[in-house]
Amino acid sequence: MIYRLCQETLYSYAGPVPFSRHIARMLPTSRTGQRVVTATLAIDPAPSERRQSIDFFGNRVTHFALDRSHDRLTVRLDAEIAVARVAPPPAETTPAFELVRAAAAASTDLGPASPIHALFASPAIDLPPAITRYAAASFAADRPVLAGAAELMTRIRDDFAYEPGATDVTTRPAEAFAKKAGVCQDFAHVMIAGLRGLSLPARYVSGYLRTEPPPGCPRLEGADATHAWVEVWCGAAAGWIGLDPTNGIYAGDDHIVLAVGRDYTDVSPLDGVIFAYGDHTIEVRVDVIPLDGPAAADTGAEGEDG
Repeated sequence: MIYRLCQETLYSYAGPVPFSRHIARMLPTSRTGQRVVTATLAIDPAPSERRQSIDFFGNRVTHFALDRSHDRLTVRLDAEIAVARVAPPPAETTPAFELVRAAAAASTDLGPASPIHALFASPAIDLPPAITRYAAASFAADRPVLAGAAELMTRIRDDFAYEPGATDVTTRPAEAFAKKAGVCQDFAHVMIAGLRGLSLPARYVSGYLRTEPPPGCPRLEGADATHAWVEVWCGAAAGWIGLDPTNGIYAGDDHIVLAVGRDYTDVSPLDGVIFAYGDHTIEVRVDVIPLDGPAAADTGAEGEDG
């Protein structure tokens, strides 16, 4: 499937901003099962400085600065992305979670895809015992790791209310867990906290869902906005497998990856420092429209530009 993707982020400031410096993680990259056909990032006002980099986890980062007075900032992504994901293995064929836990702990790989980076507490995810106990109910002795993770995903979907406004980007997993409410970021953080509490590697994925579902399929929570889900490491053979606890489904061709990291702080779409007074408002508009034609997704970065 090929998608046309547009995300427009508009900041409106209460007063003039004479100078600002920002980091944007809004340009997607080609990954296994996903190929970026084209991607451009437009910034208004035009930056006085702008450069690109790739972070440790392989995410594309745009660094820019504005040195003239402005009271609005608009950052717009326009992209075409081909997605053709391989179906995950049958859950019951994956290794027992105890074997995966031992393999992760014994890993000496320090590369970006290593499970070692996704085993421990991270800036936005601590490991509350209550969440560990909740997750443990899905992992009886010798249970295949993907079967347990998929059950945990479904329980979170069933036990938590999707409730925009109940939390914000600073909400910790323990608070979202106590409320049993939140948005996709909270669902993902709670699931990751539960898995890491059992010493199972889990990482955070930011991205998008198609705006309009296929005929006869329900509309997914998180469409028309940036979305978040979880990848669970299921051993060296199966690797990282995406699970969407907000909707209780595997990440598939409806999911477009923007960035991966330990938690939201690694993939926040737009960070920065401004010299100003007063408050500001943010509007985010997202459209993900499927186009006709085969996806032919593979690795590689041809067609990308920023």
